[in-house]
Amino acid sequence: MSDTPLQIDAGELQALFDGLPDVVFFIKDAEGRYTHANLTLVRRLGLARREDLLGRTPAVLFPPTLGAAYASQDRRVLGGHAIDNQLEMHFFPNRVAGWCLTRKTPLRSNDRVTGLIGISRDLARPDGRHPGYARLRRVLDHMERHFADAVRMQALADLAGLSLSQLERQFRRVFHLTPQQWLTRLRIDAAMERLRGGESIAMVGLGCGFSDQSAFSRQFKAMVGMTPRDYRRLAAEGGR
Repeated sequence: MSDTPLQIDAGELQALFDGLPDVVFFIKDAEGRYTHANLTLVRRLGLARREDLLGRTPAVLFPPTLGAAYASQDRRVLGGHAIDNQLEMHFFPNRVAGWCLTRKTPLRSNDRVTGLIGISRDLARPDGRHPGYARLRRVLDHMERHFADAVRMQALADLAGLSLSQLERQFRRVFHLTPQQWLTRLRIDAAMERLRGGESIAMVGLGCGFSDQSAFSRQFKAMVGMTPRDYRRLAAEGGR
């Protein structure tokens, strides 16, 4: 058996991911410019050809606020910090916004970061056929009714008759997220809806379960890619 490491060409990876309509795949260089991207990303950006994306940065391809947020995230990864299974909302010019799970990893050569590789996978629908679905549905119903309250994970585990570790494992299998991620998603979804009204940003945050405006703004920006104020402005312009 050969000891030579298996080499995988980036173009072959790109072609492999071309066949996945619910996954965005990309590689970027040390300047954050796309060097590879699957056709799913090309289409969601409303571009005609892959070449229209290559060599460009998110700051050019996305609206200014979103482009700046994605570029900032890339700089973190290019600084050596991987992003693993981060729940976030994505907006594309020709597609309704949707939740996804993102992973980004630095690419290294001779201990130097030379770029990054990543995927964003559309959040799948819950697996209603899983034998634990009915038990976990009670937990989900409780979170949907009480997401604005101080929800304790131990209380959710008790409601399901599971330990905390069992609850997290089964929740991931059925809903593809941890209980805490699902709770945060409920809160952000509610906040996005309420930001379309006339409430103050502080009141929206408090009404959706966040301890204060600072915590609300920080979590909202981390998951949506913009501040609540910027999202309100975008919503008023008819974008989402």
